[in-house]
Amino acid sequence: MLQFDFEPLRQLVHGMPALARHIRETEPRRDLVREGESPRTMLLILEGWASCYKQQRDGRRQITSFLLPGDFADAGLILGETDHSIGAVNRVRYAEIDEEDLEALAGDPYELARAAWRHALVAAAINREWIVNIGRRTAYQRIAHLLCELVTRLRAAGLFEGGSCDWPPTQDDLADATGLTSVHVNRTLQLLRREGLIDLQRRRLIVPDLAALMRVGLFTSNYLHLERDPL
Repeated sequence: MLQFDFEPLRQLVHGMPALARHIRETEPRRDLVREGESPRTMLLILEGWASCYKQQRDGRRQITSFLLPGDFADAGLILGETDHSIGAVNRVRYAEIDEEDLEALAGDPYELARAAWRHALVAAAINREWIVNIGRRTAYQRIAHLLCELVTRLRAAGLFEGGSCDWPPTQDDLADATGLTSVHVNRTLQLLRREGLIDLQRRRLIVPDLAALMRVGLFTSNYLHLERDPL
């Protein structure tokens, strides 16, 4: 995952005819890319949420990251074959960017290589934090931490304002991202509600006191490295 301030980037994509022709739209709960495919592109999320996930043969799913507006995701451009699936959480609008388009978007080859290197390092940092979240935090802390991460990323993209944001993920999505059951997620969300830390109304998340939610989730944002946006 590599996230940029998405509005200027979206305007840039729409302003480049070659990229504008590659804009796609996907219905909720449909896959953008399936494990094993080789589309040889990168995806830029313009609107909506997606998730990267692995699915077991028995149907169980593990979400390994969420993709928000402004996020890039490799879909076989570098490695040639995807080892995971990317699915739409809600309606997703995205751009497919091939190698030629990516070079045109980045301009300087050195800056492109630097951005790709940074992408890999930030993705590894986030994966480490998710491992800690699943392996060492309580269910209460896991959910609070995940909410804090997503809110922090949405705020960096200008999508969390006035203490609230659109909230398309279901309790099953949160369960698949934290290694919990949906029943356990429901109980934890109810507890966070009763404590006045969050509220959920009509697919909208309200966080009255983000600092308080960060404290209970043992959250620090340093692993997201948002203070050094490469663009």
